Amino acid sequence: MTDAQAFDIASLHAAYRAGWTAEAMIDLVFARITAVDDPGIFLHLADKTSLLAQADALGAFDPITRPLWGIPFAVKDNIDVAGMPTTAACPDYAYLPEKDATVVRLLKAAGALVIGKTNLDQFATGLVGVRTPFPAPRNAIDPRLVPGGSSSGSAVATAQGIISFALGTDTAGSGRIPAGLNNIVGLKPSVGALSTTGVIPACRTLDCISIFALTVDDAWRVFSVAAKPDESDAYSRSVGAEGYGTAPPVLTIGVPAKADRQFFGDVVMEASYDAALSTLAGMGHKLVELPFADFYATANLLYEGAWVAERYAAVRDFFDAHEASFHPVTRKIYGGAKNLSAADAFDGLYALQALKRKLAPVIASVDLICVPTAPTHYTVEDLEAEPIRENSRLGTYTNFVNLLDMCGIAVPTGKRSDGLPANVTLLAGFGKDGLTASLAADLHGASGLTLGATNWMLPERATPMMAADEDLIDLVVVGAHLSGMPLNSQLRDLDARFSRAARTAETYRLHALAGTRPPKPGLIRSSGDDGAMIEVEVWQLTPDAFGRFVAAIPAPLGIGTIELSDGTSAKGFLVEPIALTGAEDITAHRGWRAYMQSLAG
Repeated sequence: MTDAQAFDIASLHAAYRAGWTAEAMIDLVFARITAVDDPGIFLHLADKTSLLAQADALGAFDPITRPLWGIPFAVKDNIDVAGMPTTAACPDYAYLPEKDATVVRLLKAAGALVIGKTNLDQFATGLVGVRTPFPAPRNAIDPRLVPGGSSSGSAVATAQGIISFALGTDTAGSGRIPAGLNNIVGLKPSVGALSTTGVIPACRTLDCISIFALTVDDAWRVFSVAAKPDESDAYSRSVGAEGYGTAPPVLTIGVPAKADRQFFGDVVMEASYDAALSTLAGMGHKLVELPFADFYATANLLYEGAWVAERYAAVRDFFDAHEASFHPVTRKIYGGAKNLSAADAFDGLYALQALKRKLAPVIASVDLICVPTAPTHYTVEDLEAEPIRENSRLGTYTNFVNLLDMCGIAVPTGKRSDGLPANVTLLAGFGKDGLTASLAADLHGASGLTLGATNWMLPERATPMMAADEDLIDLVVVGAHLSGMPLNSQLRDLDARFSRAARTAETYRLHALAGTRPPKPGLIRSSGDDGAMIEVEVWQLTPDAFGRFVAAIPAPLGIGTIELSDGTSAKGFLVEPIALTGAEDITAHRGWRAYMQSLAG
C-alpha cells in the first residue's frame, strides 16, 4: 500500500483484509499530516507510540465484532477524549478529562482510533472557522476561502484524507456548513440521537454531535455505532439507526419557493442548486415549492434572546472571570447576553413555539426538504471585512434546523461552474435520519465527484446496515401506499423501510375502485389467462408494525399472498371480488402510478 491508499472505511477494510496493517495506516496518517502542512487543523495529536499500542490491542482484523476496526478519526476540541486536553479553542479554559465523551467511548469500543483533537470557532460560536486564537485551518479545496465552522478542523482533516471521519458539533450549522465548503458529507443527527455527555455546551437544548465523512455510507456506519441512548445525558433520545438503504423511487421533496431563495448575489451557487434539483427530478422525485419566510424567521431567533443567553450560561463563570481570554468576536456575542433578562428568553421561546406550530404542517406536507447547504462561498478577506454579517448569511439554511427539531445531512452534488464545491442539505423531521441519508447517498452517487480534496473515487455502495431481514416482514403495495402517493405516510409513520420496486407474476388484474377517497386500486388474481405483470413496491415492517398496519385496513381491501415475477411471494393488498362492481379495469396500464399519470394528462 502507498500514499494513494483511500481512507474511506470500505477501502481501508479491504486493505486490512488483504494484509495491510493498522501500524502502516498510522504511519500513513502522520505522513499525510506532514504533507498537508496545515498547522490550523489539529490542536493536539495523539502520541504515536500510544496509538500503535491501541492498534495492537485490537487483535486480528475483525470488522464483525469491531465494525470500525482500525479506522482513524479526529475529534473536535469541545468533545472530551481521555488524556487529551480539551480547550474549545480557548487556551485559558483548557482541562485534561479523565473520561471519554460517551460517543468517543462507543467509537473506540468499535475499533476506531483517535488521531487528535481539531480546531474550531472558539466555544463552537461561528460558522466561518476562523474565530480561533490558533492558526485557522485552510479550506481543503481553495485556501482563499473560509473553511466553515465551527467544526473547521474536523471538516478539513476529513477532506484532506488524513482521517476517515471526524466528530464535530452542530447547533446552528457547524456540522453542515464546513462539509459543504470542503466537498464532504456532514451528518447532523436528530437532536438527542448521539449523547452529548462529555461535550462543552454551546446551546445545551439544541446541541448535536455531528459526523464528517467522505461518503454517506461511512457517516451512517459511524452513526449506527454511536446512536445509543445515554442515561447520563438528560437530552438523550432513542433514535434507532434504521431506515438507511435505497430511497423510495418517488419522494415529495420540498424546496424553498423561488421568490424566497437567498444567495446574496451568488448566481453561480444558485445555478448549482438548480442543477441539484434537476438531478432529484431526474431521479423521479416530485419537487414542491414551499414558502420559506417562516423558516427564515425561525433562523433569526437563534442569535436573539433565549439562545444567546444559553451560550453565555454554558460558560458564565469562566467568561465573567476571564473575559479577556475570549476571541474578540466571541467576546462581543457573549458579552451582549449579559444584558438580557429572563423575560427576553421567554419572549424567544414563545416566538419559537408559534413558528413551530405554523411550520409543522408545512414540514409534514413533504417527505423531506432540500436546501442549499450554504448560500455562497466567502473568502477569508471577506470575513475580515464583515465578520458578523457574512457569518450570519452562511447560516441562512442551517440556523432553523435544530430549533424545529429536524435532522439533516449535507452532501456534495458536483462542482460549481467555477470549480468550487456544490452541496445541498436534506432535512426531515425528528427520527427520519435514515430517509435523508438514503437520498443523500443517491445524490452523492450521481455527482461523479472524487472524495473531499483527494483524487479517490467514490466506492460502490455498501450493503445497508439495517435490521436483519428475518426480523422484518415484506409487504407488497400497489396503489395509494406507493412512494409519493397519498397514503405512503402511513407506512413511513410505522418506520417501514422501502425494499425494492417489483412486478407481480403475470396472473393479476388491476381495477380502479369506485367511490374511494383517496382513489384506490384493487388487485385481484385472474381466473383465466388474461392476467398481466403489475408494477408494485415491496416495503418492510417489523412484526408489530405489520400487525398494526393490517388491523387498520378497511374492507373490501385485505391482505393476501401475492406472487412476484421473480418467483418469490409476499403478503400484500388484494381486493374482494364484490368490490369490482362499478370498478374500471386498468390492467392495460400495468400499474397504479401509470394510471394516475394518465388521468393527469
